[in-house]
Amino acid sequence: MKKKKILIIDDEVDLTQMIKLNLEATGKYDVSIENKGSRAIAAIRTFKPDMVFLDIVMPDADGANVIQQINEEEDLKNIPVVFLTALVKKEETREDSIKTISSHTFLAKPVSTRELIDCIEKNT
Repeated sequence: MKKKKILIIDDEVDLTQMIKLNLEATGKYDVSIENKGSRAIAAIRTFKPDMVFLDIVMPDADGANVIQQINEEEDLKNIPVVFLTALVKKEETREDSIKTISSHTFLAKPVSTRELIDCIEKNT
């Protein structure tokens, strides 16, 4: 069985390392990390992920700009992108609702491995 390629773009180094370790421990995912939003597009082109988890607020680029760049490129625009954000708290969302920002699914930080896996399976 081919592993799904997941790219995490987030400036929180500890968070991205934890997500990478937890997802790869399942044996189902090959995970790459980019901690600089300004290098997001290059990372997507190089890694060619099946799905991207993208932080919204990063010091050197914001998620909205990265999404705009992704949508402008034919080779990238069909890659599922899910926002990871601390802007919305879990308590502010309903458990049974589909959560979106600008038509993209989002997960509120802190996020569990189970939530990430469920999201990957629903979106890839």
